[in-house]
Amino acid sequence: MEKGRSSTLSTPLFFFLFFTLFLSYSSLVASQNHHNITAVFSFGDSTLDPGNNDRLATVMRSDHPPYGRDFARGVATGRFSNGKLVTDMIVTNLGIKDSVPAYRDPTITNHDLLTGVSFASAGSGLDDLTANVGNVIHMSTQLTDFQQCLNRIQSTVGNATSTEIIQKAIFSVGAATNDMLFNYYDLPTRKAQYSLPGYHNFLLRNLENFVTSLYKMGARKISITGLPPIGCLPIQSTVGSITPGPNMFQHKCVEEQNSDSVGYNANLQGLITRLEASLPGAKIAYADIYSPLMDMIVNPKKYGFEQTLRGCCGTGYIEMAGLCNSMSIPICEDSSKFIFFDAIHPTEAAYQNLANSIQKSVLPYLVN
Repeated sequence: MEKGRSSTLSTPLFFFLFFTLFLSYSSLVASQNHHNITAVFSFGDSTLDPGNNDRLATVMRSDHPPYGRDFARGVATGRFSNGKLVTDMIVTNLGIKDSVPAYRDPTITNHDLLTGVSFASAGSGLDDLTANVGNVIHMSTQLTDFQQCLNRIQSTVGNATSTEIIQKAIFSVGAATNDMLFNYYDLPTRKAQYSLPGYHNFLLRNLENFVTSLYKMGARKISITGLPPIGCLPIQSTVGSITPGPNMFQHKCVEEQNSDSVGYNANLQGLITRLEASLPGAKIAYADIYSPLMDMIVNPKKYGFEQTLRGCCGTGYIEMAGLCNSMSIPICEDSSKFIFFDAIHPTEAAYQNLANSIQKSVLPYLVN
């Protein structure tokens, strides 16, 4: 009698527990994999450029070895790294596609556009002078390319579906590093015209106009990347080592430039708050790359890095773009031990850490 009662009660209890666990697991999987993001479009500089410069008459190209040596089939696509960029990793993790292609790649089809492309151009910036120096694609021209892209999408799926794709897409904007490098520090053209706060304000006004234009073209989910610790880029620590001062003959981070980056990023966050309040329905997120990159530099062993202020290519102190080529000797054997691949740009391993950080801090806000 007691045995029968125990058996009768345990069976529904078992199924109840099983069903509860099943629902919990299903909810967890759904929360991890379900999202309404349709595409990722990117604008800015080399950190987001997968090869838009490949057919330009510019030195700001990376469509040659050793760039891309760890990319699919070892192809140098025009990405300034040994492998994928952050946006490539994000679209993969979102299950959208394997990578974000360059809009100016002649093989891109209208179908490719539906899930996003990049309009970014290595060497570009928020200051038109920056793109002029490198003979690359201006930010305003990137907007023109996007309008052309919109027209192609509309002709493919119609206006209603096109609007839905754009409103549910993530727009990634990353620029200003080249402006500071080319026009304020190493080629101080703007330094003769602006104080540091004045130049920062000039760049942020241009960024505000750019984001507002994107909004008018339908963008609603926008991620804006801040400045990295510019003083820790290998090229800047090298310049600092030959400049009279506390770091002369030493490869160390230029703390003043890092402090400048922190100040810019603080102002950028203020701008984002104001922009989001003034653009109904917009979600605008600050993508912090300063903190995670600085943590990699200060705590390299935590991430498996052995080299922090020297790139993988050649000496690692000055080589980038055309100077980083198959004749640059030596080329490191294992890029994953280096934070930087050339004198400015991170390795795929470093980009992966940045992507992980952005996935935790930015995507939850834009996806929901």
